[in-house]
Amino acid sequence: MGRKKITQMTAGAIARAVARRELSAREVVASHLAVIEQLNPMVNAICTLAEERAMSEAEALDQSLALLDPTPPLAGVPIAIKDIVPTAGIRTTFGSRLMAEFVPSEDAVIVQRLRKAGAIILGKTNVPEFAAGANTKNALFGATRNPWDLGLTAGGSTGGGAAALATSMIALADGSDLGGSIRTPAAFCGVYGLRPTPGLVPQWPSERPWDTLAAGGPMARSMADLALMLSVTAGPLPESPLSVAIAGRDFVAAVDPLRAKKLRVGWCADPVGLGVDPAIAARGSEVGKALREAGAAVEDIELDLAMARPIFFALRAFGMVATHLTRLDKLDRLDAKIGGNVQAGLEQKSVALATAERERAAFRLRLLSYFASRDILLCPTTAVMPFEVDTDYPATVNGRGMENYVEWLAPAFPATLAGLPALSVPCGLSAEGLPIGLQVIGRPHHEEQVLAIGAAVERCFPFAFPPLAVMKSVTHEERHGH
Repeated sequence: MGRKKITQMTAGAIARAVARRELSAREVVASHLAVIEQLNPMVNAICTLAEERAMSEAEALDQSLALLDPTPPLAGVPIAIKDIVPTAGIRTTFGSRLMAEFVPSEDAVIVQRLRKAGAIILGKTNVPEFAAGANTKNALFGATRNPWDLGLTAGGSTGGGAAALATSMIALADGSDLGGSIRTPAAFCGVYGLRPTPGLVPQWPSERPWDTLAAGGPMARSMADLALMLSVTAGPLPESPLSVAIAGRDFVAAVDPLRAKKLRVGWCADPVGLGVDPAIAARGSEVGKALREAGAAVEDIELDLAMARPIFFALRAFGMVATHLTRLDKLDRLDAKIGGNVQAGLEQKSVALATAERERAAFRLRLLSYFASRDILLCPTTAVMPFEVDTDYPATVNGRGMENYVEWLAPAFPATLAGLPALSVPCGLSAEGLPIGLQVIGRPHHEEQVLAIGAAVERCFPFAFPPLAVMKSVTHEERHGH
């Protein structure tokens, strides 16, 4: 089986092939490491590589397969972990020079669950410093580039994971999302990314276990793989106060386009009043039409959720202070944007924070009122297409100046503030050949409906590898005589 074919298989297909001994885990890992060697110098998605350890774990899995019944669901599947998530024995830097040599002694819970499911950890994926921002670059490792155009950003903060997935360096990626950090890079790189209801995938260890803005979730190249990874990583954890039981839930079975029938969907091109790129808006209308043909009840709607912006800014400022509380004396050693954000939080009056909390409650009720008569909100994942990698953020959106470096991410804010599951699903390319992502938002704890709509969109707009990945894989095969 050629190397190209292995690295472009789905995670589910890899696990099944390893379980049936059609592929060895060692062969799978070696194939992906070869792609990393070839493509990572251009894309810069993997910032730390644990090559020897990954090969050793693959060999151990191959030797133990005969004793495992049932075979673990991710047997031999290569994955890289976001560089803010602790990995025992593998450097975890948070994209910061302050943490450049930090090697955790224990795995985060999500890593433990992935390992138990048979996944092989190849290394860590690049992030902005402390995952602050939506352009993945930092002073320690540099910028992660968009695999569809190396002059553009891969988005962030899970930009390394999204770019590595798109180029077949890995078969799955983990992500975390506060203001779109899973969804934005998924849209920019043309992969699937799910921010679940907070607590569904426990984030532990955590200095802020009660944080209801942040959530962790899976990224993949197919809806089936996304659901498979969710099924492995979701579930209760005593240490995590937001975690929830999943007994009786079947995420894998939910990935069925037929389940989209009769779901009530509202398509809104600009719910936060920011403006949106015409190519994204036009594609949203096309997807709405495709969903109608799939049997969903889709209508074009107007929805005013612009109040999400000031609420999010206030709560995020508080969160920045809480996150960096032990580094207040080191702000001058961090990215200037982080220092500015923390300072804004320190200067924020308590009445402003209290007001934001009250307004957030009213905002959630407003969205829940929408979901009283509908199952899904379909809207853009981002307001803009991928922009230049050397630019921190787009200064304007449709001619409107941005208040700060995260305002352009406002389409992601409503799901975050209301605690709703939100999926970014790729739906083809723009005229310039860049991926377009749309956001599928559902009711709290209704990931199954979100997955069903995602599957219906996937049927009409299947995943595509960027030309860089396909051409380089073919070149590698030819050079090695495969």
